[in-house]
Amino acid sequence: MADTKYIFVTGGVVSSLGKGIIASSLGKLLQARGYKVTIQKFDPYINIDPGTLNPYEHGECFVTVDGHEADLDLGHYERFLNIQTTKENNITTGRIYQNVILKERRGDYLGKTVQVIPHITDEIKRNIKSLGVKSKFDFVISEIGGTVGDIESTPYLEAVRQLRWELGKNCFCIHLTYVPYIAAAGEVKTKPTQHSVKELQSLGIQPDMLVLRTERKLNKEILDKVALFCNVEHGAVMQSVDVTTIYEVPIMMQRQGMDEVLLRKLNLPYGEAPKMEAWNAFLQKRKDAKKVVNIKLVGKYAELPDAYKSITESLSQAAIYKNRELVLDLYQSDKINSENVAEFLGKADGIIVAPGFGQRGIDGKFEALKYARENDIPTFGICLGMQCMVIEYARSVLHLEGANSTEMDIMAEHKVIDLMEQQKNITNMGASMRLGAYDCNLKKGSLAYKAYGKSKIKERHRHRYEFNNQYKDQLEAAGMKCTGFNPDSDLVEVIEVPELRWYLGTQFHPEYSSTVISPNPLFMSFMAEAAITKELRKK
Repeated sequence: MADTKYIFVTGGVVSSLGKGIIASSLGKLLQARGYKVTIQKFDPYINIDPGTLNPYEHGECFVTVDGHEADLDLGHYERFLNIQTTKENNITTGRIYQNVILKERRGDYLGKTVQVIPHITDEIKRNIKSLGVKSKFDFVISEIGGTVGDIESTPYLEAVRQLRWELGKNCFCIHLTYVPYIAAAGEVKTKPTQHSVKELQSLGIQPDMLVLRTERKLNKEILDKVALFCNVEHGAVMQSVDVTTIYEVPIMMQRQGMDEVLLRKLNLPYGEAPKMEAWNAFLQKRKDAKKVVNIKLVGKYAELPDAYKSITESLSQAAIYKNRELVLDLYQSDKINSENVAEFLGKADGIIVAPGFGQRGIDGKFEALKYARENDIPTFGICLGMQCMVIEYARSVLHLEGANSTEMDIMAEHKVIDLMEQQKNITNMGASMRLGAYDCNLKKGSLAYKAYGKSKIKERHRHRYEFNNQYKDQLEAAGMKCTGFNPDSDLVEVIEVPELRWYLGTQFHPEYSSTVISPNPLFMSFMAEAAITKELRKK
């Protein structure tokens, strides 16, 4: 393709409609047709990145391969498209203003007054176009965070308006809205959509396609009505009805001809719709799975499932590939103690101890791990979960009273988990952890090695504290083996207890690299053992 095509996805009426899922689904359909596609997210908040945001505020903080802390929608992009994203795929208002202010300080604007228009909008446009220019993508899909009418999103929408003129036929706008159902009247209402489109039009943007988010299937009469009142071509109004899994959305959009309409409007050949064999095979396996596997996740943010979005999706993918229906229960770690742990976890086929930061809920994680270890339940500890494995083992097996992480107790007698040396002089918290993909060498014959099928891997990190190698010999002598190491720093990345059926912790986050087409090997291995546990329970 000679020119990169730019697709903008905006939202209206209410937030959390699933712009990221629609963007990912369209990207998947275009990818299936042989196009090179990427997706970027523009977030209107002033934070530089979500790295210092509480998960209750923002959900999961996703980490890209180059070490950028990003919006959780980037996880959807990667899982759907089987690609790796970078810092350039997630831009916040904070970064936009930071870049503009730095340019002003350098004198790049030659003493001119710096304004929202043109300087902020120019910086937004530069970021939108940079991916297409640098990497020669056929399509760059830009998801604009927030909803039309939000004051925070206005500069982004103005940048889109300008780009529609500059790019001409190489630009396409999709607007996602909500169509509510009024139970008392027994009717769906299109008026909110009409008002949302009117608001978008008032900003100088005419959408080329509408996607109507709805709980109930809409008839042709309603779709035609929306097309008429919103000045959108008949056939370019799609509906996104509630489905049992987000992975059905690309197929639902394909059946309505979303990719065909877009390609036709951009004067590109479209031909016959691709069969998407691998994707449909995945969905069929999910449909065919009849046997249940019960996984319990223990974390401090369990009441907000989005805080562990990549983990829950990785578990779901692995379960499907192992022909299992996943039943996942999330438990607040601060509610677990020695008296009720069996009640919470007694029926678990597998246990996940989730990542996190801080003291709250840490004792509940220790109790969960002790119960899992003593009852030989397949257990997977991720990041802080792995660190908790080490602490609990040091306390219960080595009898090292006061064993702890210096994150929880700076004066701990036995600092089995300690602050990384390069972290000790850091004062600014944002983007200062060990972030991004790092090499890891696995010991041959280990559980991790068997899962990956190779000794050299690369996984993503997000942490400040590490396994203290001073305790390595003691722990290994007591049965906890260190089986994964960073080749440059000798940091311990993987721990296992070989005497147990499946008891493994990773300092890295394997969930970030798990996709629909390429599920992470550790989750596959964990799920296989959990399935075996389920069968053993029946005997």
